[in-house]
Amino acid sequence: MIMIPAGTFEMGDNKDDPLGWLEKSRPVHTVTVNAFYMDQTEVTVGQFRRFVETANYQFTRWQEVSKYAPTDRYPMVYVSWYDATAYAKWAEKRLPTEAEWEYAARGGLISKRYPWGDEITSDRANGKGVKGQDQWRKTAPVGQFKANGYGLSDMAGNVWEWCADWYSEDYYDNSPVENPTGSSTGLYRILRGGSWLYDVNALRVDYRSLDFPQAANAYTGFRCVKDIPLNERKQQESNPSHSSN
Repeated sequence: MIMIPAGTFEMGDNKDDPLGWLEKSRPVHTVTVNAFYMDQTEVTVGQFRRFVETANYQFTRWQEVSKYAPTDRYPMVYVSWYDATAYAKWAEKRLPTEAEWEYAARGGLISKRYPWGDEITSDRANGKGVKGQDQWRKTAPVGQFKANGYGLSDMAGNVWEWCADWYSEDYYDNSPVENPTGSSTGLYRILRGGSWLYDVNALRVDYRSLDFPQAANAYTGFRCVKDIPLNERKQQESNPSHSSN
């Protein structure tokens, strides 16, 4: 895992949006997050398989998974929000909040569309129209594209990533500044990052999507985060080269 330093950023986007892609990403608002650890890549098929076998977790969609993620190095797909949460609990981690996810995806950059800047090229992401140097038809093995400024891979494209938050249409209007965790209830959970099946606009760091928590499909996966104890957090913020397995 990679330590993401604490910081304050402007969450959302107020750039020109004639097609309405970013309607859910407004208004822009100031958010502060504590430091935390985040998985460098999306959770892989191999990692999820170990969880299923070790925890005797009931999972019946392996045949579907194999069509889109043929080896253990591919991102796990066909996982519901509940599956992702169960894995995270087993691994002594959790799903990221939407604010943590966007802050980490930005990689320390300010007001950029993607985790690396404002332009998207085939060496940066696996999305519709930008399939990568090897022209991945569906998902790509994790870590095939250049990481962002924090060292995180595939924060744009490959598979959507579940976040912990419930979606609320007006949450951005009333979001707390410090460590927001989303609405207390809802029908949908937040998805971030875009996927191999989606247009480049959906790969933007501020783009918000949502789905029913029981949904499981070929273009959705997840990655986990882990809290840092306060004393360790202070120490590592003064020496940000630390990481955790």
